Amino acid sequence: MSADIIDGKAFAAKVRGQIAGQVARMKADHGITPGLAVILVGEDPASQVYVRNKGTQTLEVGMHSYEHKLPAETRAEDLYALIDRLNADPAVHGILCQFPVPAHLSETEIVARIDPSKDVDGLHVVNAGLLASGQRAMVSCTPLGCLMLLRDRLGSLSGLNAVVVGRSNLVGKPMAQLLLRDSCTVTIAHSRTKDIAAVCRGADILVAAVGRPRMIPGDWIKPGATVIDVGINRVDAPERGPGKTRLVGDVDFDSAKEVAGAITPVPGGVGPMTIACLLANTLTACCRIHGLPEPDGLTA
Repeated sequence: MSADIIDGKAFAAKVRGQIAGQVARMKADHGITPGLAVILVGEDPASQVYVRNKGTQTLEVGMHSYEHKLPAETRAEDLYALIDRLNADPAVHGILCQFPVPAHLSETEIVARIDPSKDVDGLHVVNAGLLASGQRAMVSCTPLGCLMLLRDRLGSLSGLNAVVVGRSNLVGKPMAQLLLRDSCTVTIAHSRTKDIAAVCRGADILVAAVGRPRMIPGDWIKPGATVIDVGINRVDAPERGPGKTRLVGDVDFDSAKEVAGAITPVPGGVGPMTIACLLANTLTACCRIHGLPEPDGLTA
């Protein structure tokens, strides 16, 4: 029996609708409009597309969008000065610097410069520490989106065995912390894990975030498990013609869907949730900064 396909695109549209409704109420009741500032350094084509999509969706939910496009040769001190101004700007509630940045700039130092209360990417060490210690934090967008999809699919996650394949600061580690907070029993698997196939087979929830195309085959998956595939890998697709490519996940979708109970596709699964959760985080940051109740259903 084939798995249910988790439609991340449709769910992200639902989340954006919720955000738009809450933004409209915030404007009407308090005269406050959440604002998201995005910084792009250089002219990376993929980053330009991401920033454009973020700006469009920010405006669509009724928020203010502030885009700052800087040349590739921008000095670190000039970038930090811009971040300092945005930190101090009361109209800006969320700040995001699009990565990657040119090699002479440090992503770690850029994140450290952002006010943790406006760190809507959830990457600041303060937010990582708050999340790890079970306190209120800004949560990385992709793991937050995965959590929303899991809660929608399964309801309570309490007591379920969860395996996260990947230990990155962006996805793997915060994903594990979020699952722990929802009372899962969590294992983080990685390149040094012994008999990783057996570890994966024990998972009621399997989150793949390792960045290796089709690494996880169907026979690594427990029958009926819920599989969340975070991977976005571009591979050759000769069946489409010379030089053509296609996107695939970290899970071998064709074999996995015959075993899993539910699975996210690539594309159309986790990906659309990332920008939706960026907007949710901006709304959450705005509420916290102004001492208002947090948006219902849009936080961890």
